[in-house]
Amino acid sequence: MDLGLGGRVALVCASTGGLGQAAAEALGAEGAAVAVTGRRRERAEEIAARITAGGGRAVGLGVDLTAPGAPDALVDETVGALGPIDVLVLNGPGPTPGTAADLTPEGVAAAVDLLVAPHVALVRRVLPGMRERGWGRIVAIGSGGVVAPIPGLVSSNAGRAALAGYLKTLATEVAADGVTVNLALPGRIATDRLVRLDQHAAERTGRPEREIRAAAEAAIPAGRYGGADEFGALVAFLGSERASYITGTAVRCDGGQHPAL
Repeated sequence: MDLGLGGRVALVCASTGGLGQAAAEALGAEGAAVAVTGRRRERAEEIAARITAGGGRAVGLGVDLTAPGAPDALVDETVGALGPIDVLVLNGPGPTPGTAADLTPEGVAAAVDLLVAPHVALVRRVLPGMRERGWGRIVAIGSGGVVAPIPGLVSSNAGRAALAGYLKTLATEVAADGVTVNLALPGRIATDRLVRLDQHAAERTGRPEREIRAAAEAAIPAGRYGGADEFGALVAFLGSERASYITGTAVRCDGGQHPAL
């Protein structure tokens, strides 16, 4: 299937590793020009060079989206290097773990500053151009916690749910302008971060890491962790021409782990 991404420009946040990198590589493989971004500029440039070597077009940009003015600067750099942004992939690190009973107003503000405010700023910059051109894709890499809050991750649950509410509201406002807005929700995807989490669980419980992973896989109907490339393919599809009638929804890539529809 031709996803119709040839000639499109995609800005992928936090794409120097894990799910963001997989999304950037998938979009690049489908013909989009990609801005690979993250706090590690050298790593962003390395991934962009790999996409370019494979026949694509990409640029690596260093950015800390929580810094004042960073979202505006990132959009300006991307447009200057590649052209107007057609596909915006929102992504970012999760806040520190914690319980609901221990959450403070300051913790709420920190979650919003990390997971909501920079993304709203990016949307506000790219949306007018998308609407004017009559075509745009906004895809947020979220978390399964949007559907079923994850114990011990209250700040992530709250911040990502707030972003999801904003994006769902936005989707209804811009659908008639040719702009779609969706979330891609990962389950247990085999990234370096998940490996570290399994290692930490093994150290904390004194159990072998293979047992930790086996128990986690047993709770997934598919019986395995997902591949980063499988998740990247979902993001590329939602960001494509072929997904033009899909908007305002959250699509899980979790091997059937969550029991809800």
